[in-house]
Amino acid sequence: MKLNKKVIIITSVAILIIIAIIFAFFMKNANKNLNIGNNLNNKTLQEVEEYILNISSYETEVEVSIESNKNKTKYLLIQKYVSPNIEKQTVKEPSNIQGLETIYDGNKLTIHNSKLNLTTIYENYPYLTDNYIWLHSFIEDYRNAKSSGEKTKLYEENNQIIMEVELSQGTPYVASKKLVIDRITGNIQKLIVQDKNQKNLVYILYNEIKMNSLKKEEVLAFRLQENNIAQY
Repeated sequence: MKLNKKVIIITSVAILIIIAIIFAFFMKNANKNLNIGNNLNNKTLQEVEEYILNISSYETEVEVSIESNKNKTKYLLIQKYVSPNIEKQTVKEPSNIQGLETIYDGNKLTIHNSKLNLTTIYENYPYLTDNYIWLHSFIEDYRNAKSSGEKTKLYEENNQIIMEVELSQGTPYVASKKLVIDRITGNIQKLIVQDKNQKNLVYILYNEIKMNSLKKEEVLAFRLQENNIAQY
């Protein structure tokens, strides 16, 4: 009888140890996911700014609204980026171009239309840094403006950290860009591109974003199927 009690006690202790290890494992992973957000409460505006400017890769789902004088067009996109110039974008909405992929590998641009079963490849395609719907385009503009002494703003408002840059070069229609970061969670919330009258031209809402964990090989993981391929 004493032996059975001893076995039960040892088994119970072993189970408690296993539960504790599992709990610690999940808490460790959870803390990794919350690490940026928790740290932002203790970071200065300049430290947050430095973190944003040093983002080397990201994967995000964004809702993009592009406004013109006549209408507003909305897109739901998956964007992947690895510094300095690796990009992949997949359209989820609207339905008429759903699945459309554009991939830039630093040299050639590949456009894959799954609905038309068509792939077009442009060799030696020049890299465009002034694409307003990409986060790293804002980062590049902000960094360049700051280093050249041009106007940038960094401030906090309503539990939001805001980074702004005025564009002295580029199109005459685009005057500024504004990146909004949640102070509590550390998440990038939105990117706004405005004209000189502060009218929104592009409004980007970040549904989710993962930063500094994506690799070049993951972005360029694309297999050409047996379909129509056009090269230029």
